Amino acid sequence: MPSLSSRLASTLLPVAVLMVAMASIQSGASLAKSLFPVIGAQGTTTLRLVFAAIMLTLILRPWRTRISTESLRPLILYGLALGGMNLLFYMSLRSIPLGIAVALEFTGPLAVALFASRRAIDFVWIGLAAVGLWLLLPLGKAEGHLDLTGMAYALGAGICWALYILYGARAGSDHGMQGAALGVLVAAVFVAPVGIAHAGAELLRPELLPVALGVALLSTAIPYTLEMVALTRLPAQTFSTLMSIEPAFAALSGLIFLGEHLSALQWLAICCIILASVGCTLTAAPRQQAQPLVPTD
Repeated sequence: MPSLSSRLASTLLPVAVLMVAMASIQSGASLAKSLFPVIGAQGTTTLRLVFAAIMLTLILRPWRTRISTESLRPLILYGLALGGMNLLFYMSLRSIPLGIAVALEFTGPLAVALFASRRAIDFVWIGLAAVGLWLLLPLGKAEGHLDLTGMAYALGAGICWALYILYGARAGSDHGMQGAALGVLVAAVFVAPVGIAHAGAELLRPELLPVALGVALLSTAIPYTLEMVALTRLPAQTFSTLMSIEPAFAALSGLIFLGEHLSALQWLAICCIILASVGCTLTAAPRQQAQPLVPTD
């Protein structure tokens, strides 16, 4: 029989790995924001997706999977949703803090989970999420209120995240892990013209490439690998519950790396959205554990 210390270690290790993955994703977002003054959010998204596509293609070798006419449509839609999610998220970071952008983006998967249920308790989580959104609305002229355009971009990223979940499940069932590389390739092809039109030859500046590679590593390669490790060692419900605290990681990352200070109401709004996500996860009916194809942000 395993000792108490070994059982504790087997539980804490995957939790710690998942915490590192979330910290890596949000650190990558903070690093990405440093590229905005040079190539904009559009160019930064392009470089991240191109580098991520190269990495995942080399690792997962998607040419080994067979693409049928039937599976092509959900695969393309999955890639488009992934590209739109990344682009709109980075566009939101131009005018609103990282923690708030992630909290608003989280309304996408939360909506998917709530629409799949019809129980009375879910109205509590809907109410909490609504309170969080209401607290973030720029009503009046009080200090700390947010840019509506940035909020719209973040909510748009949440819609793309919801579509990513729906079509990603189909792409994963059709192509397994190779679907991740194929989806990122589609996303890169979709976003690249936008980034090229915005930044042009600036995308090829040699001094930017190490930073862009760091963004791709921190936001995709490292957290993707760590999340796979955590998924194989944690129950699906535990994994989803822990992922729900990611907006708090984002807010702390924004504070540490970008100096983004949030008001008390904004912290309260983030907490409401986190509680709605945690509550929805904990009260959800048991379901088969599903592995996400790629990290969210």
